[in-house]
Amino acid sequence: MNNAIVIDPPGFIQRVLSVFYRHYKCYFKHVVANGFPPFVEPLLFLAAIGFGVGRYVNTIEGMKYSEYVAPGLLASTAMFTATFELTYGTHIRMEYKRIYDGILSTPIGIVDAFVGEVIWAGAKGLFFSLAVLITISFFGLVHSPWALCAPAVGFLTGIIYGALGLIMTSFITEINNFNFYVTGCCTPMFFLAGIFMPVKELPVVLQKVSYCIPLTHSVNLMRGLVLGKLESFHVHNLLFLIIIIPPVVWFAIRCIKKRMII
Repeated sequence: MNNAIVIDPPGFIQRVLSVFYRHYKCYFKHVVANGFPPFVEPLLFLAAIGFGVGRYVNTIEGMKYSEYVAPGLLASTAMFTATFELTYGTHIRMEYKRIYDGILSTPIGIVDAFVGEVIWAGAKGLFFSLAVLITISFFGLVHSPWALCAPAVGFLTGIIYGALGLIMTSFITEINNFNFYVTGCCTPMFFLAGIFMPVKELPVVLQKVSYCIPLTHSVNLMRGLVLGKLESFHVHNLLFLIIIIPPVVWFAIRCIKKRMII
C-alpha cells in the first residue's frame, strides 16, 4: 500500500500573492529609506511650482495654482514609482541578483511571477499616492472626502505604468538604456498630462497626444476627487484606465515571457 503524501500545488492566486509578499517583505525591510521620498518630493514640487510659480499666477480654472497642481502630483508619483520599480528594479532582480532563478525553481511560473510584479507596482502606486495625499492635506489642498478614493486611481496608474515598464524591460538588456525610456517617454508624459496647465491650452496636435496618455486621465480623476469637482467626463477617464489595463498587462507578460525563455 502506497502511503506517499500528495501535496496539491498552490493555486494561481496563491502563487501570485507569494511573489507580491516577497516584494512587500523586502520593501518594508527598509521602510524608512523607501518611504521617505514620497513624503518629501511633493513638498519640493509644491514649494517650487505650486507656491513659487503660483505667486505669478492668480487663478487657473477658478482655483489657486497650488490647488490645481497638487492633485496631479498624486498621479505622477504613481507613474514614476511604478516605472522605476518594473524597469530598473526588475532588471536588477533579473540580471544582477538572479532573484527570478530562485522564484522559478519553485511551483511559481513566469506568468505568476510577473503578474505578481505588476500588482506590486500597482500597490506602490497606491502607497505613494496616499503619501502625497497626506502631505498636501497639511497645506489645506484637499477639499473633498472623495479624495480618499484617489489612492485607488494611483493603484490603476501603477499597474498601467508598471506593465509599460515591464515591456521596456523585456527589450532592454543594458540598464543605462532605460534612460531613453524615462527621459524620452515618461518625462514628456509628465509635462503633457495637464498637471501644470490645462490640456486645452496646448497646441491641437499635442492635445490629441495628451488624451492618448494614461497619465492625463489619472490626473483628471485625481483633480476631480481631491477638489470635489467630479463631472461626467471623469467616468470616461476611469473607463479609459480600466479598459487599457488587460491588453497592456497581457502584452507585457507576453514580452517578458519571451525574454525569460531566451
